[in-house]
Amino acid sequence: MKTKINVGVIFGGRSVENEISVLTAIQAMEAIDTAKYDITPIYITKQGHWYTGEELRQSQNYKDMERLLEKCEQVYLRPIYGDNHLYRVRKPLFGSDIVATIDVILPALHGTNCEDGSFQGTIEMTGIPYAGCNVLASANGMDKITMKMILAQSGIPVIDYVWFSDKEWFDREAATIERVEQQLGYPVIVKPADSGSSVGIKAVHNREELKEATENAISYSKRIIVEHLVEQLKEINCSVLGNYYECEASVCEAPIRSGEILSYEDKYLGGGAKGAKGGVKESRGMHSTVREIPARLPEQQTEFIRTKAVETFKALACDGVARIDFMIDEKDQQIYVNEINTIPGSLSFYLWEATGVGFDELVERLINIAFERKRDSSFKTTSYKENIFNYSLGGAKGAKGAKGAKGAKR
Repeated sequence: MKTKINVGVIFGGRSVENEISVLTAIQAMEAIDTAKYDITPIYITKQGHWYTGEELRQSQNYKDMERLLEKCEQVYLRPIYGDNHLYRVRKPLFGSDIVATIDVILPALHGTNCEDGSFQGTIEMTGIPYAGCNVLASANGMDKITMKMILAQSGIPVIDYVWFSDKEWFDREAATIERVEQQLGYPVIVKPADSGSSVGIKAVHNREELKEATENAISYSKRIIVEHLVEQLKEINCSVLGNYYECEASVCEAPIRSGEILSYEDKYLGGGAKGAKGGVKESRGMHSTVREIPARLPEQQTEFIRTKAVETFKALACDGVARIDFMIDEKDQQIYVNEINTIPGSLSFYLWEATGVGFDELVERLINIAFERKRDSSFKTTSYKENIFNYSLGGAKGAKGAKGAKGAKR
């Protein structure tokens, strides 16, 4: 008899943040209370194939992907509402093709094709409860342009920016450069609109650097955002946990960067620090970042940031746990929201531990929020009982004919 809730932890994906996602998932699985929950790890490869197996729970196994996947079973979910089974791709000659029954999904996915609503839409088709943001919040949170538009409209401060598409750049490069220079000037920072983990991001100080950085960013995204670069920058992060209507902010942190921007190495390799034998340290995801927790800030600034973090979370209609990244311009002490991470690296557990919420409790709350959202959605109307095909629609002319006939009677 089944007594435990089975949590499907899904990670990896067709994303440049695939490896970071693996680290987040392994950390989350280690935090899950196995006295209350069973765990089914589900890894999505960079080619988009799904696998399950206990070997997926050890980070060292990912050094040899071919060997790892040989030990795992390729699986899939059916996009049929109410079907929460995980199926084998290779069906056995005898016996069931069901590998597991998933009660709730904990996404530990980062980046494009994963954190941007794509995955969430797939799971919505099955009806399986899942933790974190829904399709709309995920999409808006992932796209830096849309996110800034929503936040600005909500009265939340964002830095000045210009955006354009890859096609616009190819067709009107000179005009686009002129627009950036007139509206922002140098220095600026160039970013792919829908990428994360500082991938494809570069600070630039002149026209030639702008061209080079944009060409690089275009290789990751079809939309590019260029922002004013805050030169006297202090970066502050704050996490938010809860629902779109009731949530709370964590303590703040100040990540330590090695250059003008917080790089991929700063985030995941501790600034590229070397291990004892001269090699790069083994990454622990966002937990590897060199940081100051809690951030040493005046109380007024701390409370302003925590308040704006909650406002950002609500404006984007988020659920679960998110991390909101802020910028303080130390020249004038202005504070701006930089971006939101709707599935933050390491699920921001280090921020919650510093706030008094253990990693196990964080995961438990995420699971409960998933079930609560599922219950709430069950009370919403998704279809009408009436079948319009039981009514006369005016014969072969259909609805247009019926409308015309009705008008004639008048």
